[in-house]
Amino acid sequence: MSTTTPRWQRKGIVIMVTVLLAALAFGTTTRTWLNVTLPAANVVTPDVAVSGSDAATAVTAFAVVGVAAALAAGIAGRIARWIISVIIVVSGVGVAVASSRIISDPLQGAAGAIGKAIGVSSAEGTQVELTPMPYAALAIGILIALAGIWFALAGRHWTTSRRYAPTAEPGDPDTGAAAEGTGAAPGTSPDARNPKDAAAGPPVDEIDSWDRLTRGEDPTDPK
Repeated sequence: MSTTTPRWQRKGIVIMVTVLLAALAFGTTTRTWLNVTLPAANVVTPDVAVSGSDAATAVTAFAVVGVAAALAAGIAGRIARWIISVIIVVSGVGVAVASSRIISDPLQGAAGAIGKAIGVSSAEGTQVELTPMPYAALAIGILIALAGIWFALAGRHWTTSRRYAPTAEPGDPDTGAAAEGTGAAPGTSPDARNPKDAAAGPPVDEIDSWDRLTRGEDPTDPK
């Protein structure tokens, strides 16, 4: 009696959810994380929008690692799946930690953009406002870490499929049937043919056929 694999243990679902979460974390880095208002006396354009890829480059790197690890799980063996689950957990923790640092110190995350605008990493009167994206990345990072644990638990029930051609054993009924179809006795070499085939001469391959055609002979003639 076959048992149905629970939905939460299915490889496709686990991998798809993990890839989706890591992709969402990467997607947050393409949006604006910080809105910086510089002193009007120092720059012509006092408003600067800082994307997540500039404010927290580590989030981008960890998200890419998470996507690659989840995709590799589709062909990984049992031991490799444990390693991949650890990598996914680490990538999720990395996304969460990098995002929390921006939330706790947004001015530090905007230092690079401020330096490009006014030449120094900070200025008196600079105001930095957080958008919802760092908070979203923090939550997604936690979910990625949990997905790594889920991956480890579900992966214990996955099997690695191996495709191979079965080897015929002596006395195998299939071998006897194949030999009977070719006119040879069971247990004899496949090259052993019946007398009628032997009288027809050796088998003609494509090269022999071409040589006989160039000589003006019929390649189908058994002589």
